[in-house]
Amino acid sequence: MDVKIEASWKNVLQPEFSKPYFEGIASFLHDEIRQGKTIYPPGKLIFNAFALTPFHALKVVLLGQDPYHQPGQAHGLSFSVPVTMPQPPSLQTIFTEMRSDLGISTPRHGCLEGWARQGVLLLNAILTVEAGKPASHSKTGWMDFTDAVIRTVSDQKDHVVFLLWGNFARSKRGLIDTSRHCILEAAHPSPLARGAFLGSKPFSATNMYLASKCIQPVDWRL
Repeated sequence: MDVKIEASWKNVLQPEFSKPYFEGIASFLHDEIRQGKTIYPPGKLIFNAFALTPFHALKVVLLGQDPYHQPGQAHGLSFSVPVTMPQPPSLQTIFTEMRSDLGISTPRHGCLEGWARQGVLLLNAILTVEAGKPASHSKTGWMDFTDAVIRTVSDQKDHVVFLLWGNFARSKRGLIDTSRHCILEAAHPSPLARGAFLGSKPFSATNMYLASKCIQPVDWRL
């Protein structure tokens, strides 16, 4: 299958694209669209995280669960929304912690492309969703694909920081070689976690680890 994904990722993930589960994802999405269902993000943005963070440039993985399911929010990057959209509650919590951790001002928008372009892979475990139905595509095979992404990063790169926020993200810990990479776990920034994310200082911890490996830290300002 000829998948339209950034070239360096296409090279390392090529074996996945010919597997039955991936062909099943494509068939499922085509069927959903034929039935008139609205799918987020738009097709050209499904692999946006990979387009903005090539494999060779990757140094951090920030794992989310599935895309935002309301109009105009999802653009293929975990936790991020386009600059024209209000900041969702989880993102507001992330920015609150960023201000506390680093002493930098809260961004006026919720677009995290600036992080992605510095090597932060903003990866959702599930890459599509039906409008208004959270987790509606959780059984489509996307997690087979994104698990393969995580394993590939773990196996083929060194000194990557994996940010695992919440129980779902933490469940992916077993895919990562902890002798080669740094895992930073925290509660989910969702309001449902009652502020447990606050005080986790993931931004400074990420940069301390990267600097210790002579890797350029992330400028978290947006």
